[in-house]
Amino acid sequence: MLKFARTLTLSAALCVSAFACADEVQVAVAANFAGPMQKIAALFEQHTGHKAMIATGATGKFYAQIKSGAPFEVLLAADDETPARLEKEGAAVAGSRFTYAIGKLVLWSDKAGYIDDKGEILKKGQFAHLALANPKLAPYGLAATEALKALGLADTLAPKFVMGENIAQTHQFIATGNAELGFVAMSQVFDNGKLKNGSVWIVPPTLYAPIRQDAVLLNKGKGKPAADALLKFLKSDPAKAVIGASGYSL
Repeated sequence: MLKFARTLTLSAALCVSAFACADEVQVAVAANFAGPMQKIAALFEQHTGHKAMIATGATGKFYAQIKSGAPFEVLLAADDETPARLEKEGAAVAGSRFTYAIGKLVLWSDKAGYIDDKGEILKKGQFAHLALANPKLAPYGLAATEALKALGLADTLAPKFVMGENIAQTHQFIATGNAELGFVAMSQVFDNGKLKNGSVWIVPPTLYAPIRQDAVLLNKGKGKPAADALLKFLKSDPAKAVIGASGYSL
């Protein structure tokens, strides 16, 4: 009993609470998930004391940075191929990968009433610029090109393309009027199931391959309590509530 009391006292001295032992985790987050991740990071800190230090960008660029030694400990990708590739190449911890969200593609304009609810505006082509993310770097850009090919409009509309480096820049092109409309993630223009502004066509999921967004523990995060805690928290009810309300399937 005395030995137990001494151990407890020592533990208390070293770590008064779980929050006293809190740490930071470096997270690379796909641009489409930036908004939801900000909310999840706040909840994560409230529940665990750990801080998620977030960097957002294109999944393809993150892959190159991770392979070049970037200090990221967790990757929240916009696809499932990149995390799997990192695992296969030994840059991520085998068995740590899981799907945290399934994305939805939308055609969006900042102008109210500009886009019809069936996407017929694409066939009419009465616009100068159509924004989409670079399909070589961003899974949502790839999904956009798949949808256009399925509609038989890829070649016709190609001269009107304005490509963003990632989905965040693509959204910016449309929001600033540099493109009248474009393909973005539903999560960027919806909040709690409602369109924030403008007009939108929710692209039928039959027109593009499922956008399965996977999370993975990178080698630099192996054995780090904060990194493990974040991946666990992404599967929790509070995180799932944010993900669902942000326009993703679970």
